[in-house]
Amino acid sequence: MRDVAIVAFAQSAHRRRTDELSEVDLLMPVLHEVLGATGLKANEIGFTCSGSADYLAGRAFSFTMALDGVGAHPPISESHVEMDGAWALYEAWVKIQTGEADTALVYSYGKSSPGRVRDVLTRQLDPYYLAPLWPDSVALAALQAQALIDAGDTDEGALAEIGARNRTAAVDNPCAQLTGDVPAGDHLVHPLRTGDCPPIGDGAAAVILAAGDTARALCERPAWIRGIDHRIEAHSLGVRDLTDSPSARLAAERAGAFDRPVDTAELHAPFTSQEVVLRKALGLGDAVRVNPSGGALAANPIMAAGLIRLGEAAARIHRGESDRALAHATSGPCLQQNLVAVLEGESAHA
Repeated sequence: MRDVAIVAFAQSAHRRRTDELSEVDLLMPVLHEVLGATGLKANEIGFTCSGSADYLAGRAFSFTMALDGVGAHPPISESHVEMDGAWALYEAWVKIQTGEADTALVYSYGKSSPGRVRDVLTRQLDPYYLAPLWPDSVALAALQAQALIDAGDTDEGALAEIGARNRTAAVDNPCAQLTGDVPAGDHLVHPLRTGDCPPIGDGAAAVILAAGDTARALCERPAWIRGIDHRIEAHSLGVRDLTDSPSARLAAERAGAFDRPVDTAELHAPFTSQEVVLRKALGLGDAVRVNPSGGALAANPIMAAGLIRLGEAAARIHRGESDRALAHATSGPCLQQNLVAVLEGESAHA
């Protein structure tokens, strides 16, 4: 296995609406920032991979237009996943492992503001039994929250505290959309209140991966990916225990998260109830600082929020604020798909 690290991370300032910006306009500053952090030019990158969703854009192959922001001529080695950018990072990591590239640019973006996100996300459900009923993402998350309450794992007060803690942490994050004292609000779908749910907004993120000595030359303290894995639950919600996440636990185990304690965890938990599930599945105690960036409750650009968790964890290692961090990304209803990566600083590896 080749040693691969995240050597740079950049993200946009997440906003409720960016009507005046196209996807390319949203991406360009982020790409310039992440490349500038390493001194690399776009044509010096060995592999480029992106993550986005055409359902958000409302048109097929919308990601090809985003390539204008990268510069695809002369021809580059490029790929795309119709997933959160965390899965694009996984593909890029595999590409570097094969030896076909030493560096990779990974980016993702999401503009949720043009449509109704709760309706759009129903299209990812089982097309025969669930999608025709149009259960939206908040309603499904409320089912999971109620299951946790019924099991005695949490209550509405504890969920409100999770939301408050995340958004208080986000005060120090200049890119966050919601920060500080955000009211719990009224019930949106019982038992979830507006404060238990993520903001709708637009945003983009990018990271650069590099292998071995190339990583050391590009970054003073690379965030080494010591393990990475992703797993999936059954598609049918009716056959799953919504109070647990076996796929997140298995991904963490395969990524080596349980080998030694982590000091930081960036969890992609758009709903407060999902943090309860993930903390239990990943065995995160009070000694672990969870979502110091504010997490997805502070900014949740769909298709970029998972990549941001990896980038935020890596950035803390770059700054020397963490030695061993866990980063998590999810996709699908009620934590259906889960990716876990373990990142370490050079001193931890030594």
